[in-house]
Amino acid sequence: MKARERDDLLKTLQARFEQNMHRHEGVKWSAVRARLENNAKALHSLYEMERTGGEPDMIGPATKAGGCTFCDCAAETPTGRRSVCYDREGLQSRKEHRPENSAIEMAAAMGIEMLTEAQYRDLQKLGEFDTKTSSWVQTPPGIRALGGALFCDRRYGQVFTYHNGAQSYYASRGFRGCLTV
Repeated sequence: MKARERDDLLKTLQARFEQNMHRHEGVKWSAVRARLENNAKALHSLYEMERTGGEPDMIGPATKAGGCTFCDCAAETPTGRRSVCYDREGLQSRKEHRPENSAIEMAAAMGIEMLTEAQYRDLQKLGEFDTKTSSWVQTPPGIRALGGALFCDRRYGQVFTYHNGAQSYYASRGFRGCLTV
């Protein structure tokens, strides 16, 4: 990452951090920045989250070890991560109209984890996300072994979890990720 990109990213993260203090009460930006400045891998992952429309922000208090957890906080599922199957197996099982990628592979390439259903529900306590879109979430192996995958959204003031074939993809479905630094 070039110095200019790094500086721009840190400015963007700081502005978002300061605008959304309810997501990380009691945490000071100086402590977060100190954890980020010397972690090129984490900065690259946050850059990718930002570049693909995730609008990452720190959520929750720092971990016991002082770690900071960042999550995609864009109002809708990130635009640069939509129209993807759940995983490689789902992608390869499509006979036609294959998308370019899968959610699991994109998350791994970005160095982030897809949200679990529990993390998705926790995120929804900080705001209203995915009121027009939906997001794949980590799927338990038993469901995945049967060909399914889980996704979530928020409708009618409630968070819902649904299932679909892992090979499916829609223009309004992507995935959200998180990263602990």
